[in-house]
Amino acid sequence: MAVPKKRTSKSKKNLRKSQWKAQAFVQAKKALAKAKTVLKLLLNKDN
Repeated sequence: MAVPKKRTSKSKKNLRKSQWKAQAFVQAKKALAKAKTVLKLLLNKDN
C-alpha cells in the first residue's frame, strides 16, 4: 500500500533554495562579466 512521504521541513527547503539561488547568482555574474568583455572587444575592434 502506498504511504505518503514525510514532509520536508521549512528550514531544509529554505536552505536548499538559498544554495540554489547562490549558485545561480554566481553563474549570472560570470555570464555578465563575459558579455561585458565580448562587448568591449567588439567596440574596440571598430575603432
